[in-house]
Amino acid sequence: MYKTQLNKRTGFTLIEIMLSIALLMILASITIIAINPSKQLADSRDAQREADTFTLVQAVYQYASDYEGDFPSIITTDETEICATNATSCEGLSDLSALTDSEKYLIAVPVDPLCASVVSACGQNGTGYYIKLTENGRLYVNASSSENKNIIVIQ
Repeated sequence: MYKTQLNKRTGFTLIEIMLSIALLMILASITIIAINPSKQLADSRDAQREADTFTLVQAVYQYASDYEGDFPSIITTDETEICATNATSCEGLSDLSALTDSEKYLIAVPVDPLCASVVSACGQNGTGYYIKLTENGRLYVNASSSENKNIIVIQ
């Protein structure tokens, strides 16, 4: 004589499933807040800006070492935005094409990471990076649209 149980159920109840989903949502939101993806992305863009400014400074100094210590004549004591490689016009910008013409110093002038997505990050035909000579004759490069820290290289 075998007894059958009709009321024996296997699986989860609706309340158990809802509690599990609620717990997962709470944990996911805490994780997202802790990671703060917008700050992480801004930090990575700032790291790129920092690398770009050092690249620009090194290229200008390599140029100067090849030309008896003379910087490209376009670099003055007035801080001006650097013109992008292959720009249609470099009027009012620092045209560093002397560094990119033979690709000896740079293949292309670096461009701020936000230039492609945010119109105000760069001027028209600009890179988002600014250059000048200080009163002491030192080279000054600035990434003006840095997000979490000031990025200025003076050498």
